[in-house]
Parts: sequence; C-alpha cells; structure tokens
Amino acid sequence: MPKLDRPLQLSPIFKNKIWGRSDLAPLYPTSWKTRTGRTIPIHYPYPVPAAGELIGEAWLTDENSRILNGPASGMTLGEAGGKFGPEICGEGVEDGRFPILTKFLFTSDWLSIQVHPDDEFARQHDPGSPGKCEMWYVLDANPDAAFLLGLKDGATNQDFAAAFDAGRCRSLLKEFHPEAGEAIFVPPGTVHALGPGLVLFEAEQSSDLTYRLDDFGRLGADGKPRSLHRDKGLAVTRADAPALRDLPRVVFRTAYGQRRFVVASRYFAVEELSVERIANFGPAKGKALGLVVLEGEGRIETADGWMGYRPGDTYIIPPATPGYRLAPEDDATQLLKFYMPDLDQDFRQPLLAQGLSAESIDSILFA
Repeated sequence: MPKLDRPLQLSPIFKNKIWGRSDLAPLYPTSWKTRTGRTIPIHYPYPVPAAGELIGEAWLTDENSRILNGPASGMTLGEAGGKFGPEICGEGVEDGRFPILTKFLFTSDWLSIQVHPDDEFARQHDPGSPGKCEMWYVLDANPDAAFLLGLKDGATNQDFAAAFDAGRCRSLLKEFHPEAGEAIFVPPGTVHALGPGLVLFEAEQSSDLTYRLDDFGRLGADGKPRSLHRDKGLAVTRADAPALRDLPRVVFRTAYGQRRFVVASRYFAVEELSVERIANFGPAKGKALGLVVLEGEGRIETADGWMGYRPGDTYIIPPATPGYRLAPEDDATQLLKFYMPDLDQDFRQPLLAQGLSAESIDSILFA
C-alpha cells in the first residue's frame, strides 16, 4: 500500500442555505492579480458555486471532501479513512473517520437557535452519532453583526422552557457583537445562534447532531416550518453555561512570524499562524492535523515537490509526513492549524514555557 507521507489538499463541499450569501469574500475569490498587475480568473481544482448561489457553509474536512493529490488522489476523505485508517486519521481513531469537522460559514440572516448534546446523551438518544463540541473563529464581521450565546444571568431551565413554549427563546439569550479575530468556544449544552454579516471558521467534533429550538418561523424548501426539537433540546440545555467568547489572544513571536494558541479541548485544538518568512515544520507525530489558509499566497513544500496555496485551501498533514515548509509570497500568510491534541504536551507545557500562568492557560484550554 502506498505511504501517505505528504500534505494532502482537500476539496471543500459547498452547502446551499437560505441564510447564506453569494459573495464568499474574503475567501474563494474569482480572480487574482499577477505581479505585473494583470487580473486573471482563478480556476479551482474542484467544483465551485455558480454565480448567485446562496452558500452558507463550505465543509472543509467532510467525509465527502475529495483528496486532490498524492497516493489517495481522487478518493474522498471518508474512503481514504476507511482504507488508510490511522495513517490519515491519526493514532487512536479506530472507525476510519477523520475526527475533526471544519467549516467556513457565510451568513446573511439569522441561523436557528440551537443546542448540541454531549457524547453520553447522543449515545443514549441518537445512537450512531457522537455529541458536538465546537469553536468559532471570526474572520470577518459587519459593524452590526451579532450572535446569541448562553442564557441571560439568572435565567433557569424552567424559564427557558416557558420561553420556548411562548415562542420567545431569543428574549432569554445573551447577544454579542464580535470582531475579526475573536474566538468563541461552544461546549455541549450552550444555546447559541449566529446572526447575519459574519464569516466564520468552525471546528467541531465530527458530528452534525443539532437540536433546533427556534427557527424564527421560517419555512423549509418544502414550504413548511422546519421541525423543532423541544424535549431533547431542553434536556441538554445548561442554563448556567458561561458565554465563552472573546477568548484571550495568546500570541508569541516565532522565527517565522507569530503563533497564537487560540483554543484547545479534548476534541480539537486550534492555533493561528502568521507566516512572514519561510517556516519549517516537523512531523505530526501520530496526530490528525490540518491547515486552512485564511490570507496570503505561497507554496507548501516537501522533499517530493511543492503545491501553491491561496485563501480557502485546506490540507491534511498525514502523521507519516516527515516535515514540510511554508514559503509565503510578498505578504504574510495567515493560517489556522487544527489537530487532535495531547492537552498537556501540545498546549499547557508550551504555554507554561512561555511564562503564561496556569490561570491564563485555563482561559483557553477546556479539558
């Protein structure tokens, strides 16, 4: 069997949503300028939305995302996981499913008010799917953009049940106005909703299990109201869940630029890398690891060759990859790195070594 020992580019899966948008800026541009100033169209190596389509989500590490290079070229991530197992999904992953689902979200309207269960509740009530813990990283936000996160102080589960029955869930939720670069952690049991005017990166357990509590009276594609999940949603709601938003920005200078430890949990860790000059990275050491480009263009290089990258590109770094380097062009490249962490080795110890206090570390690390 061929060895997966180089970065693998994935095709995104674009999802139509009634709350989506046709303009996916600042990602997936339709043209770019050459160094001589010419504007030329971009030809992506995967299907892109037609003009005017309302796209709400681009799933980056979905089971149906197709691998575009290397020994697994042409296979979906799910097919490659079934064939290569831990060689692509990392150590300890036995079902062949890449353990972190990542997405971009583009909003032009409110999403539904919703909540996710934890693993134990999902196992009992929705067998076959794990629970859902997630995080958001804000790429872009209109001045009036907002999101709902957590119940207002003093509100109880009984209050929220009464609000559900009266069709006024939103009245009991905290509303916030984000800015670019903000990170939000959304553990199971935290009620939430995203508003219009946002572009987000989302990392989560490999699950799409969602309990919808309020859809603002909208109709689905069949012309009927979408179903709500009263009993399950209220059962998992944590009235005392804090709004874990605007997490501290823990940033350090590196030889290549800057490294930000964004957030970590036992389900995923996310870092932000600002690569101002050539950056060399070692092997993933058994981890499931990925990179997604937010800004800038350049090359991702190995001993076997190189690939050009631009905003929106997503790569899986198989554990057997001996090393790779990122070579940005004129401007700095901004990426998000996501992986299955050893919380102590990958997050706590590096931050302690930088002189960060245990209390400060706990503000972005959720065991």
